[in-house]
Amino acid sequence: MASITAPAAQRPTAKAAPARRLPSIKTVIVAGAAYVIGIIFILPYLEMVITALRPQSELDDRDYFPHHLAWSNFTNIWSTGLGTNLAISLEIGIGTTVLVLLVAIPAAYYTARRRFRGRGAFLVLVLITQMFQPTSLIVGIYQEFTNTVHLPSTLALILVNSGFNLAFAVWILNAYFGAIPKELEEAAMVDGTSRFGAMTRIIIPLALPGIVTALIFTFIAAWNEFIVALTLTNTDSTEPLTVKLNTYLGQYSTDWQHLFAGSVIATIPVIILFALIERKVVSGLTAGSVK
Repeated sequence: MASITAPAAQRPTAKAAPARRLPSIKTVIVAGAAYVIGIIFILPYLEMVITALRPQSELDDRDYFPHHLAWSNFTNIWSTGLGTNLAISLEIGIGTTVLVLLVAIPAAYYTARRRFRGRGAFLVLVLITQMFQPTSLIVGIYQEFTNTVHLPSTLALILVNSGFNLAFAVWILNAYFGAIPKELEEAAMVDGTSRFGAMTRIIIPLALPGIVTALIFTFIAAWNEFIVALTLTNTDSTEPLTVKLNTYLGQYSTDWQHLFAGSVIATIPVIILFALIERKVVSGLTAGSVK
């Protein structure tokens, strides 16, 4: 039997694979610049990790990578009391963040929703407080917390860090609350919800990216603070992690392995916190950029 063949016009034709377009010169330059900048930022952290793993006998070697890895630098450092100092830093960071948010959220909400007399002056005053650095006020802070108000150093550091980070939180949250339409909470209040209920159930969830942004910046600022902590603490058991790392720098010698090992450990809580809320931080920083 003769085979029946389909007409040439009816035969299925294979689709040609789309030609791959090479990236433009502009794209290559931008991508290359981004990689170079990324490497520049990563190199100090890589150097920190490498030095933390370098044995004492190889500190003066010119080789970039050590021949042996001294993991004992990360285990022996805990015998110096680093765990206590790490706990104090966490207490200060968390306490400062919670206190700042508890005060900044209602303050920013009120200034965003109410047009009261002196509102502009209040916001300008809040902004002016950002111009003062702890270093310039260190003498007054020391006199206040040692001669006038006798508080534990941890509580004193929480109050000081809260005072210096409150202005930023109020400003950023005021912008977020002001961008949320009033009609949303008005509709909730028509249904019987109180003003406080509308704020907690409607406004705060919508402003969560801004709250998370204020949270991460406040925590990092309190975590990295050094000058006030060095001034208000005088014993190893009350020092936060930033002050403890400074003790590895001696007058005649420096304990480089423990200094860099402690520095690596000090970055871990911030990395974990940022990884958990990274999406909210990015959306909070870019909110309002596209209209």
